[in-house]
Amino acid sequence: MSDMMHSSAFHYQALTPDLILDAIESLGIYPETGLLALNSYENRVYQFRSDRQQRYVVKFYRPERWSDAQIQEEHDFSAELAEQEIPIATPEIIDGRSLHHYQGYRFALFPSMGGRAFEVDNLDQLEEVGRFIGRIHQYAKCKPFQYRETLSVQLLGDESLQWLKASGHVPPGLETAYFTIVEQVLAKSKQLWQAVDTPLIRLHGDLHPSNILWTPDGPGFVDLDDAKMGPAVQDLWMMLAGDASAQRLQLEVLLESYEEFCQFDARQLKLIEPLRAMRMIHYNAWLSRRWEDPAFPMNFPWYAEEKYWEQQILGFKEQLAKLDEPPLSLLPQY
Repeated sequence: MSDMMHSSAFHYQALTPDLILDAIESLGIYPETGLLALNSYENRVYQFRSDRQQRYVVKFYRPERWSDAQIQEEHDFSAELAEQEIPIATPEIIDGRSLHHYQGYRFALFPSMGGRAFEVDNLDQLEEVGRFIGRIHQYAKCKPFQYRETLSVQLLGDESLQWLKASGHVPPGLETAYFTIVEQVLAKSKQLWQAVDTPLIRLHGDLHPSNILWTPDGPGFVDLDDAKMGPAVQDLWMMLAGDASAQRLQLEVLLESYEEFCQFDARQLKLIEPLRAMRMIHYNAWLSRRWEDPAFPMNFPWYAEEKYWEQQILGFKEQLAKLDEPPLSLLPQY
């Protein structure tokens, strides 16, 4: 893993504007405007308008992260959902393919999905999002992924902790305090995770509010890059924000509309805080893994400061306390 993660960091240096344009033109699509870089650090994503006045988004996948089979499975899943009339960003099929290769890069072309930010505190919007997530999950249950990863404590937790210990990115004076609290959080998360035996289904995998656009017709879902097998609650918990009462109201709205199409296993509510804990660990490791990509020190300079790690230690202490609290629930229904 180490060699793969570090070698992949350098590949974007060759992804020049001329190469991007040549790759797009190799598909018979000719940009009329310049390339507008969109907010993506893991991949490289650009929006443009073609000479036929169509708006597109081109996505260049981070080299060596996913196999062709994993990317194709992501594309096929989005196409299946689109056939179910789910409003989801789906790559164009050109010459019978959705995944294209150009000078060592893999890329896909998507029709641009216009829209404004999804307002997670807007209960009407949240209700509609819950309805569509229910439809996605009801369909997703029909078969498993064959090539995509499975969400687990080992994948997000153990592997991330192992990477961080070997990375040298945690300041020496804070290593003991940081790794002690992270190990405690991870141990508690494992305990709670193992106590919930629930089916795993195909997921969007990274369904935070920024991956939902609000279009004139309602929600539009984007970025299946982290699609994986896992518990349904993974596609729900990142919608919850605010204090416990606010989250309880949001959860009630989400699940009431979700269950119009798909039954929810209420035991999975116990996984929300373990999932949050693992996301925190994984995020620290993700920044470390990508640090040799020049875009990361430029956009996340605070990662190299002791103050950041002190804040992380405090955050993990607070998360450990949350793991000991009763899980979010909706009584008496749940």
